[in-house]
Amino acid sequence: MAINIERRKFIAALSGAVAWPLVARAQQPDRVRRIGVLQPAAADDPVFQARLAAFVQSLQQLGWTDGHNVRIDTRWATTDAAEIRKQAAELVALAPDVILAAGDSTVPPLLQATRTVPIVFPVVFDPVGAGFVASLARPGGNATGFMNAEYSMGGKWLELLKEIAPTVTRAAVLRDITISSGIAQFGVIQAVAASVGVEVIPVNMLNVDEIERSVETFARAPNGGLIATASGLAVSYRDLIVTLAARHKLPAVYWERFFVAAGGLISYGPDLVDNYRRAAGYVDRILKGEKPADLPVQAPTKYELAVNLKTAKALGLAVPQSILARADDVIE
Repeated sequence: MAINIERRKFIAALSGAVAWPLVARAQQPDRVRRIGVLQPAAADDPVFQARLAAFVQSLQQLGWTDGHNVRIDTRWATTDAAEIRKQAAELVALAPDVILAAGDSTVPPLLQATRTVPIVFPVVFDPVGAGFVASLARPGGNATGFMNAEYSMGGKWLELLKEIAPTVTRAAVLRDITISSGIAQFGVIQAVAASVGVEVIPVNMLNVDEIERSVETFARAPNGGLIATASGLAVSYRDLIVTLAARHKLPAVYWERFFVAAGGLISYGPDLVDNYRRAAGYVDRILKGEKPADLPVQAPTKYELAVNLKTAKALGLAVPQSILARADDVIE
């Protein structure tokens, strides 16, 4: 009997010794995850601030709170290529669980720095053509995310310019030649130009002086218009571009509403703030164990047409009813 009692005591002690580490592990708090964010803008840029705020808010709705169970390291690299490369390398060195890379200028240096850290892009024009992913359905590497729009959007901008300003026969197309999508967007616009009777002239956004000089030279001839193609540089130079269009009386088409809110004539394009919200969903899935290689690149789901009637009046334009009927936002 004494032997059985001692045996039971031994088994009970052994069971407790095995169970204790399991209980201790279960009681330990989860590891704080780390998210890197690389923004090609200045820290006080309200457009990028609004996009990042939407991303953070969506993360909170998914259960991730900065300073609690996740740490968000945001780098504002401006549009300077060298600074973007520097900040990309520094972010990768922090060994984050995932990086949010905003735009065509931020993804390449990150992919050069790492092929293992997951990268989610909320805004990229042509991820396959740029070599960021193998295909939209099966990205295959460590990057995935959301597109701005298809290249066909460029043709729609030109058609929209002709619709709101029928007398336009020439269009200056502002583009960023340092990214593949800047060159490709102009190519699509150029391919449509003959069918709508508009000659298109590229204007490279190298710096403020180059933009001012090129637009001023272009505006010396009559019947001109302007198209600002999608890029981080155009966002940075948005106030200058809107000012030049007004100064030289150029009807102008943009790809996002904030240009119109700042005094631009008309815009058509995806709701990129919504892209940032959706990107939070991909970050959540990656933090929970899914791989970017298996998450398909998605197209925008929300597009907006905005028009500024005050600007149209200043340009002497009567906005067609066909545009007003389609507009999601009319600024008076």
